[in-house]
Amino acid sequence: MEDKRYENIIYDKSEKIAVITLNRPDKLNAINMEMAMELKDALLDLEKDENIKVGIITGAGEKAFCVGGDISTFPKILANITSSYNWNKLGYDIHRLMERIEKPLIAAVNGHCLAGGLEIALACDFIIASDNASFGLAEITIGIVPAWGGMIRLPRAIPARKAKEMIYTGESVSVQEAARIGLVNRVVPKSQLHEVVNEIAKKLADKSSLALKVAKNVINYGLETPDIDAGLLMERGAAGIFAAGEDSKEGVSAFLEKRKPKFK
Repeated sequence: MEDKRYENIIYDKSEKIAVITLNRPDKLNAINMEMAMELKDALLDLEKDENIKVGIITGAGEKAFCVGGDISTFPKILANITSSYNWNKLGYDIHRLMERIEKPLIAAVNGHCLAGGLEIALACDFIIASDNASFGLAEITIGIVPAWGGMIRLPRAIPARKAKEMIYTGESVSVQEAARIGLVNRVVPKSQLHEVVNEIAKKLADKSSLALKVAKNVINYGLETPDIDAGLLMERGAAGIFAAGEDSKEGVSAFLEKRKPKFK
């Protein structure tokens, strides 16, 4: 399986799993326009590649997953309303794409996960963090506010009052606090991070791809609808249609026959 080559990210595909590595370790994987465009391109490839079942996003080096936007590029980005709008629209496009991709995405967080880096992690389905990780939305410390979804997604991921504290103060929380408030799925020793994430990804890759698509769509759209009956109706309809498919029949047969299912 041929891998695409980029300047600011590394994109590898093997055994049904795609790994996107933010690759500016000398800048703590800070996001410039080129990295953002490459990230979007890799995600579009991940979405359309039928051989890929699961995606992983991580950062190069041990110091940082990503510390957000490259502040040295901000004078140009914030020079006028048009350039600022285009930057924020690009962030919106990337994060909505991540949520709409019908495949599980796992953030493997090593080190600092700040500002736009946390916003990337929030758009993933799982966050697995190393024991040296930290999390924060620090934008307010330089006189701006989160613009890539942080003010919307963080209060949906953790208690709203805690999200307000993080956003208003710009202060980071430790990985232990992140686990306590439900921001991360799991904390592991940094030496084992990628091993653990790969094990999780392989487990997901063995599941029915269609079942994962249905589950991700129903959960994400359900979180966006304020009407629980509308969400339950969507769930019932999706589950009913899926139950008539080949993977459902294969899963039930395999269970009754005491064998491992072979999903198509």
